[in-house]
Amino acid sequence: MTIGFFDSGIGGLTVLAESLRRLPAENYLFMADTLHVPYGTKSKEDVRSYILESVEMMMKEGIDALVVACNTATSIAIQELRSMYSLPIIGMEPAVKPAVEMNHATGKRVLVFATPLTLQQPKYYALVSRVDEEGIVDSLPLPELVKYCESLQFDRRILGEYFRAKLADYHLNDYGIVVLGCTHYPYYKDILREILPPHIQIVDGNAGTVRRLAALLSRYGIPVGKGSGDVRFMCSGGDPAYLDKMQTALALLRGMDVQAEETLRS
Repeated sequence: MTIGFFDSGIGGLTVLAESLRRLPAENYLFMADTLHVPYGTKSKEDVRSYILESVEMMMKEGIDALVVACNTATSIAIQELRSMYSLPIIGMEPAVKPAVEMNHATGKRVLVFATPLTLQQPKYYALVSRVDEEGIVDSLPLPELVKYCESLQFDRRILGEYFRAKLADYHLNDYGIVVLGCTHYPYYKDILREILPPHIQIVDGNAGTVRRLAALLSRYGIPVGKGSGDVRFMCSGGDPAYLDKMQTALALLRGMDVQAEETLRS
């Protein structure tokens, strides 16, 4: 059994890393649409065509389930993909609902980081309207952050200046949670923790997505635990250097997970 993960670039690896942690005995295929990354600044019509083309390539590889590990791609194409294919398909959305529930008793606001295209979609507006009865959710587009991530730019000085500039007009003491609404953004959790006040929690939708994946595999009667944790990479551009980049990025994320677990134990 092979679980496919799709994103425009290396952002979806943050979701794959969570799946490898929770479902280690599966086989995985990760597909990055490197010809068209980033999605967040392109038109909805163009992105839709890119997604359908990339997923068709993945289907030819014989995947048994698909995780659309991209908030933008989910908002644009998830319903169409589900109408086209009969296998389990899991999408993502910014973790606004749990953030609002967590902040309900604190009187603090919620700040959502996402790409411009995600924030423009009716699916995002519907989500916020459904869960934000008290009007505590604010949204901040961070289009440059995907480009930083894709170039493996993790310099703390450069990113620190970037985040401080973006947050300069926000009274951060008013906020209790920051939601990372793009799968590229969790690469910068550690840097954000250095910049944000210590009372602000940082959440993303990765763990919830993997829980839904496990539940859907069970519902479809797809046996789990039969693989070896093997990960195979594909990219639409076929660039060997990008394939190497994906391996480097996944190793970085798995190293971050190990470091976080050791910190919790100490």
